[in-house]
Amino acid sequence: MVSKQDYVYEPVVKFRRSGSGSDDGSGGEVDMASRQPKPRLTHMGNGSTDEVPGNISDDHFTVDEAVENIGFGPFQIKLSGLTGLCWMADAMEMMILSILSPELRCVWNLTRVQEAMITTVVFIGMLISSTLWGKICDKYGRRVGLIACSIWIFYYGVLSCACPVYIWLLILRGLVGFGIGGAPQAVTLYAEFLPAKFRGRCLVFIETFWAIGACFEVVIALAVMPTLGWRYLLAFSALPVLIFIVCCKWLPESARYYVACGQQDKAQAVIKQIAVENKKPMPLGNLKIEGASAKRGRYKDLFKTKEVAITSSLLLFIWFANAFSYYGIVLLTTELFASGEECAVSESSSELRCDAECTTLGTKDYIDLLWTTLAEFPGIILTILLIDLIGRKKTMSILFFLFAIFTLLVLLCTTRTILTVFLFCARAFIVGSFQATYVYTPEVYPTSVRAIGLGACSGLARLGAIIAPFVSQVLLAYSAKLTIGIYAGTTILAAIACLCLPIETKGREMVNAVNSNQSQETYNEEKTVDGNYRQMNDGTT
Repeated sequence: MVSKQDYVYEPVVKFRRSGSGSDDGSGGEVDMASRQPKPRLTHMGNGSTDEVPGNISDDHFTVDEAVENIGFGPFQIKLSGLTGLCWMADAMEMMILSILSPELRCVWNLTRVQEAMITTVVFIGMLISSTLWGKICDKYGRRVGLIACSIWIFYYGVLSCACPVYIWLLILRGLVGFGIGGAPQAVTLYAEFLPAKFRGRCLVFIETFWAIGACFEVVIALAVMPTLGWRYLLAFSALPVLIFIVCCKWLPESARYYVACGQQDKAQAVIKQIAVENKKPMPLGNLKIEGASAKRGRYKDLFKTKEVAITSSLLLFIWFANAFSYYGIVLLTTELFASGEECAVSESSSELRCDAECTTLGTKDYIDLLWTTLAEFPGIILTILLIDLIGRKKTMSILFFLFAIFTLLVLLCTTRTILTVFLFCARAFIVGSFQATYVYTPEVYPTSVRAIGLGACSGLARLGAIIAPFVSQVLLAYSAKLTIGIYAGTTILAAIACLCLPIETKGREMVNAVNSNQSQETYNEEKTVDGNYRQMNDGTT
């Protein structure tokens, strides 16, 4: 005997079945909420069975329906830790660039251009590889791509410690950059396991691991650089990547990827794993394969329809502006601190006062650098508060605009403390914008091109990062006003571009394939955040 309280009520889901109309004239639509709940046995995978009413069709269910009904739980928490560890490791490999360049400029007597090239070669490697890793992840799996790029990063990261001369450092760090180009695919994998109402906040939260990695790198540099030197810093920075590689034995493959490949059994096994680890009932019936195609990871699909083409074009520029401004402010911070001046910009000539002699970062500089790096945390918190409140597009636009304002304030001739505050705020806002972009991009692209879409955007972002050192380190020595003006102007244009994006992804389900005959934003059935379906374009609810 099953009592009413034994029922497990899940969100209401309507299903539209193709074919001839039903006897009641409903056109084949079945509203599962209209049925009397009937207890059904569903296997939990742990040796027990629970009696639950079938709110998911006992014929078929999709990955979206399964993820929404199983909900957020220990499985997603475990995945947060794994993908977060990957993100933290890559953040350390990137943050080291702003520390390594000033040091090697003095050790090897490098010119400003040679100093900038140490950073630039890493981003050249990322630019070359980003779309390649995206294509690998779309064709062979997210997990395969992440493990491969992590092994690559660790191997060449360790070799970098032993480079004897400048040219070998450029080659090896460029190869490290080639591996880092695949790191954003961790976001793709993570996003595909998240229920819609948790996705925005969780994707922003995972970026806290990037901030932790960046801060950890500064702390290691503070301890290692004055005593052991830069070679040991490179070695220690590669260890978190090794830890992630070892932990990949617990990293699952994406069920959406298996669906896109037409591998129903493997996709259903992943759904079962989620249900077991979250201690929720396994959805009834069989997994429905939607959008399965052998043609995955094609560049032309990023521009297949007018709406997708506009979205892709705007996103490419938004990613460029994010990376150009983020890495620009990181490098600019170390250059301004290395000057040792209370006023970073000369009032008379507006030229930076740090180009006269070679100076390395001291203890006070590392502490101030740590303070500005800590700005990433309030930037992430601000994004978490805004992204589900006002939407992705407005969040990105507002944060871009605020970054431009505080970047312009750096031109004021003030004290070191106030300069640190301006840089702190500017970095917080650009971090927030970058993280909102990381949320929006995997949401807006369908499964069949999600990894290559993210990879293409990440690739153009690296172009911005390639240019950033020549602006923050080379151009800054000649004109601080022009340098700051370029960063502010770029982000103002990016703020406008965000508002012009045709699709707002807040509360929108993740789709499987690009439909050339239908807008991605309007479906006959569009899933809302609470798991319900509402009819569109036909006037029914």
